[in-house]
Order: sequence, then structure tokens, then C-alpha cells
Amino acid sequence: MPLSRRSLLASAPALLGAPLLGLSPGARANGVLTVGLIPSEDSRAMIANSQAMMDMLSKALGMPVKPFVAADYNGVIEALRSKRLDVAYLGPFSYVLGTTVADIEAFAVAETKKAGRTFYHSLVVARKDSGIQTVADLKGKTFAFVDPSSTSGHLFPKAGLIKAGFNPDKDFGRVIFSGSHDSNAVAVQNGKVDAVAIADRILDAAINKGLAKREDLVTVWKSDPIPESPTVWRKDLDPELKKRVQAAFLQVKNIPWSDQGELNGFHPTNDAAYNIIRDTAKALNLDLRKMK
Repeated sequence: MPLSRRSLLASAPALLGAPLLGLSPGARANGVLTVGLIPSEDSRAMIANSQAMMDMLSKALGMPVKPFVAADYNGVIEALRSKRLDVAYLGPFSYVLGTTVADIEAFAVAETKKAGRTFYHSLVVARKDSGIQTVADLKGKTFAFVDPSSTSGHLFPKAGLIKAGFNPDKDFGRVIFSGSHDSNAVAVQNGKVDAVAIADRILDAAINKGLAKREDLVTVWKSDPIPESPTVWRKDLDPELKKRVQAAFLQVKNIPWSDQGELNGFHPTNDAAYNIIRDTAKALNLDLRKMK
């Protein structure tokens, strides 16, 4: 299946369910930091649930912070490119794609209390009663990826299966893209498909929500660590503003963070931390510069 830059970026918010944070040009002129949110739930609920983050950033920056519900990742990256936004929270693969069209750079990454880390893993999971124990056992089976743009729901598991000698384009009996990690958890639990790709932390959350039962599932494959979603800025921001923004993010802690639980805090990061994403894209023969 050919992957377009537009489809990769536009579908990412539904997969990641994470907020996007943006600083508008007006922030420098009128002293207001505008924070954009991807609507993974009702827009009013998103704004209400983000208020703790807004208040903490505002206190750290010494300026008002106002939330704004954005449409999708594609629009946010275009806004970064056109300099209408200065800071954004992107998925790992969306960030790498974004660097091919916008002059942006990762500067912070979140750590949650539950995970206690700044990385996660992609898994291939099957029901124990399916008889699937190894990657080879997946041959002829029905399988669900999440979406072509999903880092842990497509890019990493597909590359991992190929490395294990499995051809995802030919060896499965049937392949679907469910659209969300939660949908994959439900599908494999209920036997709608034989196996699925899913992020480990989202599988944990799905189990905690009662969407799946750990005792019914078996992990067939596990990826190397994937860096968590980065907070990024435009490289051409004023150096002093960058210092203030990064310092503000590094002070944010002990509040709810998207669907990932309580936030321990942010850690500094950089573009090189996401080279593993680029290397995985190369393993799939994806030329990021030509995705358009």
C-alpha cells in the first residue's frame, strides 16, 4: 500500500490521542501563549482536561496560556512550516515526516508515572487459543495494523516482521487497518482477527479499561525501544524564547497527560533521538522526502 505524506499526517491524531502544543506568532506580540489540542475527544472536554497543563505553563512562562483545538497533525505541521505555530507535540513518525517539510526540532519528551520511562514498545499480540506462538505462525492468519501513519501500529511491526523473514504483504491471510490501538485490542480479544499490532502502553491501558484480558493474550513479537512522542519547536525561534519555553516544559509535572496517566515530567531530547524512526522507515524502503 503506497503511503502518502498527507494520509500519514492527517490520520495520526486518531492513533495517538495526544495533545498538540503550539505557540502562535501573536504570542510574541500580545504576550499570550496559544496551545493547540488535537480533538481525540469532545473539544470542550479536551480544553477542560488540559487546563492543568495550561495553568502550569502559564505560571512557568509568566504569560497567559490559552488552549486551541486543532483539526489534525497535517494542519499543525503545515502551520509550523508557514510559521503560524512555533511549538507542537507530535508523534514520533509524524515528527520525522514533519522534519522533511518544516524546519522543526525536538526539544522535550514526556515521562509518565505509570511507564517511568521516555520510550515504549510495539507489540504483535495474538490470542493464546489461536495457536500462534511465533512470527512464522502468523502465516495465513488474519491481522490488524492500526493505520499506515502509526509508528507502533504499523511502521515498526511491519519492519520487524520483515526482519524476522515474514512478508507482511503476502504471508497474511487477510490484513486490515482498524484505525486505533484500542480497536485492535478489542478485535484480538474478541477473536475478530487472529493477531494485531499495538503499543505496549496502550495495550496496558486497554486491559485496565477491561477491553482485553492479559491472560487471554500472548506476545509474538516485541520491538526495540521507540522514543516517546516529542515536543518540537521551529528552529528559527528566538534563542531566548526557546530557553523560556523549554524551561517551562521541564517544570510541568504531576498532572494528567493525555490518555497516558499522570505525568512525571518532561526531559530534554533532540532530533538524533528519532533516528531509529528514520532507520525503520529505510528498512521499509520509504523515502520520506518523496512522500507527498
